[in-house]
Amino acid sequence: MKKSLEVGTVAGLLLGCGAIFGSFLLEGGKMGALFLGPAMIIVFGGTFGALLLASPTKLVVSLPKFVMVAVMPSKEDARELIETIVGYATTVRKHSLLSLEKELPKIENPFLRRILSFAIDGMDPGTIRSVAETELAYIGERHSANQALFSKMGGYSPTMGVIGTVMGLISTLANAGGDANDLIHHIASAFIATLWGVFAANIVYLPLGDKLKAIHQEEAMAMELMVEGVLSIQSGEAPAITRAKLESMLPSSQQGQANKK
Repeated sequence: MKKSLEVGTVAGLLLGCGAIFGSFLLEGGKMGALFLGPAMIIVFGGTFGALLLASPTKLVVSLPKFVMVAVMPSKEDARELIETIVGYATTVRKHSLLSLEKELPKIENPFLRRILSFAIDGMDPGTIRSVAETELAYIGERHSANQALFSKMGGYSPTMGVIGTVMGLISTLANAGGDANDLIHHIASAFIATLWGVFAANIVYLPLGDKLKAIHQEEAMAMELMVEGVLSIQSGEAPAITRAKLESMLPSSQQGQANKK
């Protein structure tokens, strides 16, 4: 399992920010006008305050880690994984299942190492599948809880923006009767809170949650591939059959390429 930069996450964030703020500048706006302390405090402070109220504190303090997962996820290359498992199947075909015991310390992925050790120890295939499915289910629940944090922030943020705008308009109306230019300036400032609330939700929070969901789906697919591969090895199937089974789990565009570099 290797960590690599998720280019789409970074490129999407840069493109989204560039499109929104770039168009604002093209319309003659000034970036300094968007960075108003009170509005940003209401939106970001209010969003995180609501998140703390709604979610376990230990999850909230782990937000930076979840962001790093979206930016630098740990991924298994499916084709390399298939080649590894087929290599194990070939070893078992030539020698025995016990011959894989010396390979266990070399396996970096803890899930693959664990289920392969179960097979070597003679655990029933049905039990191996049951244990693996249980672990997958609990991993899915944990990941769903992590993704939910960003979905919650995506819901709170626009509402906090509206609250900031309403508060700004109240302040503006309370000073009605003064200079017209000042009133126009205050009205424009009031709507900046809505801008930040909607921006943060749709360019940051919700996309990050969706990216974490996609990363989990890739991880779950890799784990299912490992289970099927180990069970195929345990049943003594030929390496070619093991390869065919595992390749059938890949998208059609990748099938038949697992042995290609």
